[in-house]
This record gives sequence, C-alpha cells and structure tokens, in this order.
Amino acid sequence: VGWGTFINFLAYKLEKKGGKLVEIDRWFPSSKLCSNCYYQIDKLPLDIREWTCPNCGTRHDRDGNAATNIRSEGIRILQTDGTAVFANGGEVRPKIGRKSVLRHSSVMLEAHTIIVSI
Repeated sequence: VGWGTFINFLAYKLEKKGGKLVEIDRWFPSSKLCSNCYYQIDKLPLDIREWTCPNCGTRHDRDGNAATNIRSEGIRILQTDGTAVFANGGEVRPKIGRKSVLRHSSVMLEAHTIIVSI
C-alpha cells in the first residue's frame, strides 16, 4: 500500500507542475544491459557490483549503468507516446525564485541519447 500511495502522490505532484510520471517495466534488464552497445548479459548476481561488457569492453558500475538505461528507456517511452523531453541547461530552470549569484551561463550537460529498438 505504501509504494502505491507514493506513486500516486508523485504522479499527482508531477501533473500539477506539468510533468509526467513514466513507469518502467519491473522486468526491464537495466543492470544487465550495456548502456554503450545494448548487449545483454545472461546472469548478473547481486554481489557483482561492476562488470565489463563482453561485446564492447565497456566497464560498468552496476547502479550507474542501470540508471543510464532506465533514463534512456523512459525517454524512449515518452517519445513513443509523443511527448517530447528536453533538458538542456536554462530551459529546465524555473522562471520564478531567486536569481543565481554565480552568474554562469547554462550549458548542455547531456550527451546525445541513441535509442535502439530490438
């Protein structure tokens, strides 16, 4: 009950601010999928925290790789749904509130996302 209440609350708050909650399939292989070449390994026990992709040789931190894959899957779902997602520097900053005292310009922090459907 607690998790469902949290999800409902989160969805409500996001919609109120113009956002959208995207749920990823519970069985999506986020940890076992190489975020570089999309190769999926068969088994990855929970005690293995880092692994190297046998296809491209990229070394992955289990949690960091999973986060990258979940983000990419969420963007893919939004694009399939017809909802555009852009998060480049200044466009994501709120228009209200106190101005930054750092006086720096916004920069593009995100790498290009490549979505492959298999």
